[in-house]
Amino acid sequence: MKNPLGYFFSRDGDDERPSNREILSYAVGATGQNMSSGFITGRVTYYYENHVVPGGSAHFAGKIMTASIVWDAINDILVGGYVDRRRHKPFQKMRPFLLWLPPIIGVLSALMFVNVFSNDVLRLAYLVFCYFFWDLLYSFQETGMWGMLPLSSPHSATRARVTQWVTIGANLGGYLPKAFPLAWDVLEKNGMDEKLIFILFAFLFGLGGELVSMRAAAFRERVASPVQEDESFFRSIAVLRHNPKLLLIGAAKTIHEIYPRINRTYFYQSAFRETGAMGGGTAETMYETVSSIPGALSVFFANKLITGFGGMKRALVISQIAIISARAIAYVVGVVPATRFDTVHGYIIMCSIIGISSAFTSFMEIAHWSLINDSIDEVELKTGLRTEGISASAVNFARKITNSLQSLIMNLTLYRFLGYNAVAGDKDYINHQSEKFYRWQYPIFMLGPVVGEALYILVILFVKDDRARQDGIERLLAEKRRQNADQAQ
Repeated sequence: MKNPLGYFFSRDGDDERPSNREILSYAVGATGQNMSSGFITGRVTYYYENHVVPGGSAHFAGKIMTASIVWDAINDILVGGYVDRRRHKPFQKMRPFLLWLPPIIGVLSALMFVNVFSNDVLRLAYLVFCYFFWDLLYSFQETGMWGMLPLSSPHSATRARVTQWVTIGANLGGYLPKAFPLAWDVLEKNGMDEKLIFILFAFLFGLGGELVSMRAAAFRERVASPVQEDESFFRSIAVLRHNPKLLLIGAAKTIHEIYPRINRTYFYQSAFRETGAMGGGTAETMYETVSSIPGALSVFFANKLITGFGGMKRALVISQIAIISARAIAYVVGVVPATRFDTVHGYIIMCSIIGISSAFTSFMEIAHWSLINDSIDEVELKTGLRTEGISASAVNFARKITNSLQSLIMNLTLYRFLGYNAVAGDKDYINHQSEKFYRWQYPIFMLGPVVGEALYILVILFVKDDRARQDGIERLLAEKRRQNADQAQ
């Protein structure tokens, strides 16, 4: 009887197509990286606002996260240009960033939740140092992780397959920290201090995830990316103007996140903490689990679904129409007295409706990266330059701008519109808020994203997705690379 795991650990690969074992290592690395970053970016603001500098200084923690947009703008551009122009061994353009940086990033991830200072100013200064240094090193790691995709194979179909499995790994890594609220509920009910719980999981997810991410360094690059030694640093950046597909996708992903929002933790903790039906952490974990199951399953068939929808672009548009419809239906269900969202049965129905739509949206990142990988080939044909570094950095930059905008919008929504007040020394702070806070949190939670999804569609419609044209580009590139190899001999 054959080993059922033999498929995943197969070593059958060649100089143009990676083995399944390599792809698995790459996917596991993405799992670890997302497990670490997902916990840090999702929890650090809440932790500082409510446990490190609560009271009058709480809003500064959110503003620090927002201010990181300036630092992100600097370090991402520098990182992308540096990676493309850095001297490297043949077919090892990205590997060093995936092998040597994770332990340092992991230690910084954990240290962000360990604070030895008693003064608010020093505490905030400590956060600035740890977070901004973490962000710089993480930019290199993320450029390496996602910049590896266009180097995984000269064939777009193979790259799409690699992208699919790496995205599955990344999604798994992003989901694992979402189980934290359930553990939070259980540990808190058994007497563990909330602050200690955060510190414990910062080490488990932050440091542990980064150590797991080192597995990605086992993946071998299969597309030559010559060092651009004679190119100016600014040209390495300016080459992005030849890649309108990437710029449009970045703009679409950014505008997708511009909508009224509050941190989900506030919604769950206030809506469910005293209902008697379930705790806020349990409600959050249930939502993330039930609403993600169809998407988690459909991602295994993502490339077939995308083909069935008629291409990457059409799949992206259809997915957003599906989630807009689902959120509108779920909102109505959640306000009907018989199925209110804060009852167990009503909440399960609401989660299930969102879950059905996730079957359409789960492959968005696969479609995004597949289009971007193809666009890098197109830029190489136009300019002769390989741009994995600056392209991955541009995607990271768009994501970090998005994160900063999210932080800014959450900060404004929470403190300016809803009048949230983090009361120093009040362990039940979440239930001592204004009536406006409780009235508006559900509409913002459920319908806010619809604004971003509608704007996303308007931008993504301008992206070109022509399969026949891409096949022609790959043939021309293959011939050009053969000619260059012959001349080099």
